[in-house]
Amino acid sequence: MLLAIDIGNSNITVGLFKKDDVNSAPDITWRLATDTSKITDDYSIAINQLMIHKGVDICDISAISICSVVPPLTTVFVELCERFFSIKPLVVTSEMNTGINILYDNPSDVGTDRIVDSAAALRLYGGPVVIVDMGTAIVFDAITKNGDYLGGAIAPGIAIAADALFHSTSQLRRVELVAPRTAIGTNTVHAIQSGLMLGYSDLIKGMVKRFEAELGGNAKIIGTGGLSRIMATEVKIFDIVNIDLTLQGLHLIYNFNS
Repeated sequence: MLLAIDIGNSNITVGLFKKDDVNSAPDITWRLATDTSKITDDYSIAINQLMIHKGVDICDISAISICSVVPPLTTVFVELCERFFSIKPLVVTSEMNTGINILYDNPSDVGTDRIVDSAAALRLYGGPVVIVDMGTAIVFDAITKNGDYLGGAIAPGIAIAADALFHSTSQLRRVELVAPRTAIGTNTVHAIQSGLMLGYSDLIKGMVKRFEAELGGNAKIIGTGGLSRIMATEVKIFDIVNIDLTLQGLHLIYNFNS
């Protein structure tokens, strides 16, 4: 079994693959809060408890693949893998075989989560493809039909924007992230929901339209990330929403490099 670990800014997502089929979704997934103050033992205990709960024996894990955008935790999880699982993990970098040709000005500047997502999207859906990853940030990535990773765009995520409103103003409050029936808000909660949900919906649609034009049109549009399902109904442009895209990419890249 392969364990895929995606270390993000807000969450750490862990996926267990029982099969070798790189096109398959993970059989089990877990989520942990990202906390750079935690040490190896803290995360070892948490993962052990999650695995016990699902009846998974650590001896059944034969391989581990990691992508991380939180450097302090990369070291923590490498140590965890070596001490807890007795496995040297594959830590994804831009230099290894990923199945895509990175054309970024400096390939090492590309977040490994973006690389992994792009590799999975190209393999699963073909190119050209535009990925919209709605996590801590909203990240757009563009891959050509020939597998060239061109680059993308990064904007503050919806949750970041909502927190900024709450912390930087005296009278605005936290609101549920749901789309209102109208753009013109008739109360403060309604107005904030409109700005966040409808405003970001138009941002996403506008950016995707620009990306498609630069890719020559007819790109597949893939939504992923924690808020992709919430936004999918409002945006209505995603061909596919795949919240396991990063984990599937980790499975794929491990097979490329094993």
